[in-house]
Amino acid sequence: MNQVSDFYTGPGKLLAAIGSALDAAGVDRTALRPVDLAAVDEFHIRGRRATLEILEALALTANSHVLDLGSGLGGPARTLAEVAGCTVTGVDLTPEFCEVAGALSDWTGMPGRTRFRVGDATATGLPAESVDAALTMHVAMNIPDKPALYAEAFRVLRPGGRFVAYDVLQGEGGEVHYPVPWAADSSTSFPATLEEMRKFLPAAGFDVISELDSTEESLAWFQKMRAKIQREGPPPVTFATFLGDSFAQMTANQVANLAERRIRTVMFVCSKPA
Repeated sequence: MNQVSDFYTGPGKLLAAIGSALDAAGVDRTALRPVDLAAVDEFHIRGRRATLEILEALALTANSHVLDLGSGLGGPARTLAEVAGCTVTGVDLTPEFCEVAGALSDWTGMPGRTRFRVGDATATGLPAESVDAALTMHVAMNIPDKPALYAEAFRVLRPGGRFVAYDVLQGEGGEVHYPVPWAADSSTSFPATLEEMRKFLPAAGFDVISELDSTEESLAWFQKMRAKIQREGPPPVTFATFLGDSFAQMTANQVANLAERRIRTVMFVCSKPA
């Protein structure tokens, strides 16, 4: 787990780097909205669009308390809180991510509805049956013990609550090309197969409501993003802010992995029996 945290921490001073990039682009930090930071804090394939799909699948209300397992820089948490009016607790292994997530919520005027704590997604320490909904987005690839992850999601969820797992899965096209945005090599990369996911979730106790393969859309999203950058230039802040010089190679590998079906993106919508 320390290796995973070290990978995402990168060179450090991330908040200062994000602030400097926004200032250099002339962005007014006093008037930021969550959507303005989506290029850096919606750190998953298909970005904010995928987050909104998850929001709909979770059937959230303004009274919902949501748990984001592996919350990163907090982009999805802020999007859910802004659009649904709910409150979100994020748990992430990387201390700097939690620190930055809290600051970005301050910048976007959302500290009251989002909070972030350092912790292990397989053992959060939260009370049983304490949240109305839960999600994990592009997190399980770094966790070898998938049963523990899904058992923890089941434990903290109230009966009748929904859980969404949107992750990168191992495809049928062969081993993953590295580096990728979640790992420099296979030592910290553990993508499950579709067949394994179909066993893990029911084994944890969940009823699986739906399964959506978005691999084609994910490939089109990368291609569209690349064309836009070539046409308009990159946004003020991107994933490269914390992934560094390897980001370009990671992106190229992601496109190749999707095109060659070495990875797939799949969203599972589940419920805990009432």
